[in-house]
Amino acid sequence: MHIRQANNNDYQAISILLQEAFKEETHSDHREHLLVQRLQGSTAFIPELSLVAELNHQIVGYILLTRIRIVTPLAEGVSALALAPVAVSPSHQRKGIGSRLINYAHETARNLGFGSVVVLGHEDYYPRLGYKMAKDYNVSLPFDVPEKNCMILELQEDALRGHSGQVIYPKEFMG
Repeated sequence: MHIRQANNNDYQAISILLQEAFKEETHSDHREHLLVQRLQGSTAFIPELSLVAELNHQIVGYILLTRIRIVTPLAEGVSALALAPVAVSPSHQRKGIGSRLINYAHETARNLGFGSVVVLGHEDYYPRLGYKMAKDYNVSLPFDVPEKNCMILELQEDALRGHSGQVIYPKEFMG
């Protein structure tokens, strides 16, 4: 398997992959492909953090990390990343592709100087990759979701020290 930065020629395959990967997911609005399209045209988009996993020259996985902020009412806050979405083709799931994509994206983001990643995800999966409850950092998400699904990973040691508050997502997330 090969992981690389997505390019303009990949977007149709990425859109199809996202639709297939989330088709049976009960906690999905089945519009992840539209979210990615909106984010690709936004200032939150970071091309180096839009990644595909290829197997035999076929895209079998995708991950996107985009800019967000964590702010308090009295402070400007700190820059962070949102992991959304990550997807693996149904025929290639449960083979470690998703976790390899996530770890690769983490390393790339760390090398780009980002300090933390926020995810709204499965409470049994993401802690295995180092994520901790967002409430442990006094960070909340701006919508009503179970606390157990709101998680953060510090890419840099103490990246969130002294920073708490609410995650502010780009308007494209609300589309």
